[in-house]
Amino acid sequence: MATPSFPPVVLRNGVVVEDPLSTVLALRKGSWHFDVGDPSRPVSFSEADLKLANRGGARISAAEFAAILERRGAIEQALEAIGPDASLAGEASSVPWLPLRHLFDAFAGIRGIGLAKVTKALHPQRPALIPLLDSAVRKYLEDDDPGAQAPFGERALQLVRGYKSDLDRNRQAVRAVGLELARRNSGLTEVRILDLLIWSATTTPRNSTLPDAVTAPVPPLPDDQAGTR
Repeated sequence: MATPSFPPVVLRNGVVVEDPLSTVLALRKGSWHFDVGDPSRPVSFSEADLKLANRGGARISAAEFAAILERRGAIEQALEAIGPDASLAGEASSVPWLPLRHLFDAFAGIRGIGLAKVTKALHPQRPALIPLLDSAVRKYLEDDDPGAQAPFGERALQLVRGYKSDLDRNRQAVRAVGLELARRNSGLTEVRILDLLIWSATTTPRNSTLPDAVTAPVPPLPDDQAGTR
């Protein structure tokens, strides 16, 4: 059966992903899978969640494990205020912006812990809401980035707001890809789909076997003391 066609995804800087479904499927075959947290523990945050993040490439050290888990109470309190089905794909008024800011604030000031590690730890907990803000995605969102001098939670929230603007602009195409993936029993949230497309368009080597996209490649910045994917 022929693969259905999908609208292109239009990214920033004139980048167009002509075949978003094939691009996402190609990445899913590699080491790009990111597990979702335990749905029976929607407001729990423990060592198991940090180990899950490390399986996704976070590289959180033992000392950082201990420092993060000292904030467990604040993290779980913030998670409790965010429904497990909270989504960045809905109307802006439906996004729990203030609880999300509190969640990011709970990680502020931990030595060695930057946005990449934090979002890799939190994305499995709220996969439809929290994108992976690693160096490539932050570079892509640089027009929305207030910079490292901004308070940690504020910076994270502004980047998520910028990410949402791209998700909204490509809502039809990304949603269609998500529905097709679900039909194939290979579901991904719209947040994760856009993440893969941004990554493919901004970091794909020229000799890659990924489907062609019109791109203006952007080299990733070193993560701020955080592991890369």
